[in-house]
Amino acid sequence: MALKVALLGVGNIAPAYMIGCGKFPNDVEVVACADMVIERAQAFAAQYNLRAYSVADLLAQPDIDIVINLTIPAAHAEVSRQIIAAGKHLYSEKPFALSREDGRALLDAAAAAGLKTGCAPDTFMGAGGQTARSIIDTGLIGQPVAATAFMMGHGPEGWHPNPYFFFQPGAGPVFDMAPYYITAMVNFFGAVTQVSAMAGRAFTERIAEHEAVKGQVIPVNVNTHTTGTLRFESGVLATVVFSFDVWHHDLPPIQVHGTTSSMTVPDPNIFGGSVQVWDGAEKAWQEVAPIGQADVQRGIGVADMARAIRDGGDYRASGELAFHVLDVMIALDEAATNGTTVTLGSRVDRPAAVE
Repeated sequence: MALKVALLGVGNIAPAYMIGCGKFPNDVEVVACADMVIERAQAFAAQYNLRAYSVADLLAQPDIDIVINLTIPAAHAEVSRQIIAAGKHLYSEKPFALSREDGRALLDAAAAAGLKTGCAPDTFMGAGGQTARSIIDTGLIGQPVAATAFMMGHGPEGWHPNPYFFFQPGAGPVFDMAPYYITAMVNFFGAVTQVSAMAGRAFTERIAEHEAVKGQVIPVNVNTHTTGTLRFESGVLATVVFSFDVWHHDLPPIQVHGTTSSMTVPDPNIFGGSVQVWDGAEKAWQEVAPIGQADVQRGIGVADMARAIRDGGDYRASGELAFHVLDVMIALDEAATNGTTVTLGSRVDRPAAVE
């Protein structure tokens, strides 16, 4: 039987969860929504045939099993705490929290209540991430030894209808976009053990360009260009760049270099994309036939967690995985600020490959 799901927050990403969860009708059914502005919740509910509530009333509904936290990053920890306190399983948009203390408190509270926590991104569960994972697991490129990850653009102020929070603590290119890249690499290589980094920002303010907020001046209160090195417990060394200060580039999102060949991985912010392996004999990249599901959207992680709630067993886009990714992101900032190499206190097992 499908578990009943509610969305808390009906902003820009909410429609993707409606579509994505709708692909797993045997596991999850979105039945309700809430928002701090009740009129927004009512309009969204009318569009998708849901029940609309205030936040407090939503959390009081006895038939709702899972609440998906789609609030802004600064509110994630407090709203997630309320969800757990209400006896609901939690699935959060990334980041899981903004501090290690808040993230650990959520995991501990859920464990004490017998509840599960999950967190975006679940994009690594799509065909792109799973095809690359299979290539690593089957040894097609040998033993992975190094990787690069590049997320570089010029920020969301040019297109997003609410870009302000992207340039405040808890966002920026690391907290906003690095979860996709770090999660993908943990899926490939396992836990991160050490982090070093440097960081800065090119501008002290940005100007919004979307018609809804055109001309708004946005103070930049977070680093907008971070370069780092991650050491994984498997021995892989990854060079990463996360930036809102780059106008254009031609670098691949992720490349993995093994003892016998190299692999190019598609954008980890999508579920599909082409995976290519270097053919040394032909001196050319060869596309690898995809495995897994390319036609899913945000929601596969929720459905996977729902199966674990209903049937038992492990699930992949877990709170523990998201907490480890949070630990890495905080370590990037600490390493850049203090000029040190940070040894992580958390670890997590590689999530199981998607069957």
